[in-house]
Amino acid sequence: MFPRKPLAWVCATLLLMPSIGHALQLSLFDIRGYAVAYLDTDQQMTVYLWDGQPVAYVDGQSLYGFNGRHLGWLKNRVVVDHDGYAVGFTESVIRRRTRVERIKGLQQLTPLKALPQLEPMEPLQAGGWSDVPLDVFLSMGRN
Repeated sequence: MFPRKPLAWVCATLLLMPSIGHALQLSLFDIRGYAVAYLDTDQQMTVYLWDGQPVAYVDGQSLYGFNGRHLGWLKNRVVVDHDGYAVGFTESVIRRRTRVERIKGLQQLTPLKALPQLEPMEPLQAGGWSDVPLDVFLSMGRN
């Protein structure tokens, strides 16, 4: 006969697996290929810095800071600023070598969303990279 505690643990694990299996975290890489943030689809499309600090969220294709500021867009898995320059990307979208991802920090509590700014007109894609690093760009959305 099997002991009860391991059996209970297995049953609890099997019951929780469907809810765990739906979470998807997309790493966001900067121009140098370092993972500096990630998008958690299970947490209302929240963007966290790698240390676990929530700084922005995705609404449609728009990227808003929790302070209500419109930061840019997430188009075809590329973060684009208001001038049309790429600021970051998800793996395998752009032909750039990405670095090994560090261990993520614990997710901090998500702040309340401020009233969002109106979305500006989308610029034409400039075809280049922004001078603003991805972590600095996303940090502009902090409360």
